Amino acid sequence: MKSDIEIAQEAKMLHICEVAAKLGISEDELEFYGKYKAKLTDGLWERVKNNKDGKLVLVTAINPTPAGEGKTTTTAGIGEAMAKLGKKAAIALREPSLGPCFGIKGGAAGGGYAQVVPMEDLNLHFTGDFHAITSANNLLAAMLDNHIKQGNALKIDTNQIVWKRCVDMNDRVLRNIVVGLGRPVDGVVREDHFIISVASEIMAILCLAENISDLKERLGKIIVAYNYDGEPVTACQLNAVGAMAALLKDAIKPNLVQTVENTPAFVHGGPFANIAHGCNSVRATKTALKLADVVITEAGFGADLGAEKFLDIKCRVAGLKPDAAVLVATVRALKYNGGVPKNQLGEENLSALKEGIENLGKHIENIAKYNIPCIVALNRFVSDTDTELKFVKEYCEKRGCGFALSEVWEHGGDGGTELAEEILRTLETKESNYAPIYDEKLPIKDKIEIIAKEIYGASGVTYDAAASSAIERLEKLGYGQLPVCMAKNQYSLSDDPAKLGRPSGFNVNIREVYVSAGAGFIVAITGTVMTMPGLPLHPAAEKIDVSDDGIITGLS
Repeated sequence: MKSDIEIAQEAKMLHICEVAAKLGISEDELEFYGKYKAKLTDGLWERVKNNKDGKLVLVTAINPTPAGEGKTTTTAGIGEAMAKLGKKAAIALREPSLGPCFGIKGGAAGGGYAQVVPMEDLNLHFTGDFHAITSANNLLAAMLDNHIKQGNALKIDTNQIVWKRCVDMNDRVLRNIVVGLGRPVDGVVREDHFIISVASEIMAILCLAENISDLKERLGKIIVAYNYDGEPVTACQLNAVGAMAALLKDAIKPNLVQTVENTPAFVHGGPFANIAHGCNSVRATKTALKLADVVITEAGFGADLGAEKFLDIKCRVAGLKPDAAVLVATVRALKYNGGVPKNQLGEENLSALKEGIENLGKHIENIAKYNIPCIVALNRFVSDTDTELKFVKEYCEKRGCGFALSEVWEHGGDGGTELAEEILRTLETKESNYAPIYDEKLPIKDKIEIIAKEIYGASGVTYDAAASSAIERLEKLGYGQLPVCMAKNQYSLSDDPAKLGRPSGFNVNIREVYVSAGAGFIVAITGTVMTMPGLPLHPAAEKIDVSDDGIITGLS
């Protein structure tokens, strides 16, 4: 089997005009970034905004493992399979971040014959959206520090600055820094911090904003610091909104590309699901729904993170109503959750499978709590035995789930027709009565505890003193009725990545709480999760190269 990048580089891509035409998009409604990438104009939305929505299918997964689950691959493959079945289909994904691309995870464009192309462009600079977000974030930081240096008319307390700089790279040494060293003209000395760009509130704002007007309103609400009286200081008060919006005026427009089988793919925005809300942009999803019969979208990591935030934040904010959810799993990952080491996952082990499958069972239960029909997609590996596959199928069917094997990595759309047919059958025979799992008007701690107990399976929640104080302060300031975005490790249902399977009897610890007022949610940070990742001992960057004739190698 060829590598992902070899398959991508050999793909027979269509000119983006031809891809757009499949959805009825004209050349005049595209802004070209070469032959194979384009942004969608505001005029397109104005033309189609009153169209009837297509069906919306969310693809999520069990908790990720080193064995790999293939969620993005499955998303791309379902889109390809739907097209083979004669459906006008589109997929809606997030843009990859450079951090994991050069770190551990590698690219995020799918894999095998179910991936989005051009792969190198998508995983690297793409259309410059992340650079624009990074620039807007750091412009605000620069204007904040300049205001303090130039007399501090807003009486900002330098010990209560909450706005952080960002960079789209895993760079652990920037987590905690000191700025302003040197001469008096170099600024005020203070502690500062960096986060990865995908954790920036501006990323979340871009992904939730309906249009430029909404974008500017949200940017203005960003809290950058508190003054000496404990009152919030906003980006609007720093007169930063117009310039930030100017940097983002193109980035807010959705991007259109294609899969290796030429299925249209809307790829826009990229918040991480473990430290942010983990969904592609509202604009991209809504536009796709107006143009396609079926839209397959993805939320990051396991259903306890990406799906929960898709259903409790994105759908609530945007008024979206998903029609079905696909849960991706593999026999290998289920055995890993049952305690099997990575190097033994190719061996049949029914006892470990029976224990590890409870992770899948919990995610099935969670989807049901939102009143959405669920289909389990089992990515098939050559090492899977018939006995193992039968066990998983029967387990899912006993719980009222649809079930289908998926072989899209190896066979593209042809390997996903069984899954696509099961999804279509579900859409035709089962009704979605989607509703969020909590009332956003509840107190902050109540919302946190509902997520922890209902979705994670926790016994309770503990709070560091600083977190409790922050919650009390935010509620007094009027931010208590916002949804909650939980920042949690992705590997476990708990806040301890070592607790695999379906842990019980644990408490979730909240160590930090703050408001992303522009995005419109409260962020609660659990355990040891960090908003600036680090590189591993041997990062993926060590294997990436470019030949003399400009061909990139080593990208995965």
